[in-house]
Amino acid sequence: MTKLKPRARALACLLLSITALSACATDAKPKPKADDDASLPGTVWINPVIKDFGRVHPRPDAAVQPDPAADYKVIVDVVHGSKDHTEVYGSLQRLARIVNLMGFAKVPPEHVHIVAVIEGEASIAAANNTEYRKFYKVDNPNIAIIHALKQAGVTLLVCGQALAENGLKDTDVNPDVTVSLSALSDFVVYGQRGYSYMQL
Repeated sequence: MTKLKPRARALACLLLSITALSACATDAKPKPKADDDASLPGTVWINPVIKDFGRVHPRPDAAVQPDPAADYKVIVDVVHGSKDHTEVYGSLQRLARIVNLMGFAKVPPEHVHIVAVIEGEASIAAANNTEYRKFYKVDNPNIAIIHALKQAGVTLLVCGQALAENGLKDTDVNPDVTVSLSALSDFVVYGQRGYSYMQL
């Protein structure tokens, strides 16, 4: 057998390593994106209140269920945006899911009090279509879900400090959304009113 010089031997080892890694990459299954539907075929999904967003999988057998006789007050911190600016924000989809879960549990709308504060990287979702296009060069995909949330009784606020940070005026905001002083003070005010805090 021919002996390789140290330098040639190192190069051969490197080539073998690259070949092995390439084989592993070829055999590996691609991971689905976070927003992909990975549910099993035949899985049942329903939209009891908001028809086009926030679907829920009915589980009448689940251990913990909302009580239709109780009164629910929650302030939701909608802080996460999306890397794909053509898609509805996942945080807003989950907000719609809260509404649909309460609907599935037969909690009357008058017993569901949800205040959503759109802030941080999610704040641009509250912009009207003209301003959203200035940021991302595409139409705002969140307009329909924001309108549906308001129609379902959700109070939608956007942080006034976040608007200022992004160079947005009150007139640049979607008319379904109300400008508040700050998300920080919103959580304090609504916390004192007995609202539970949730972040999406």
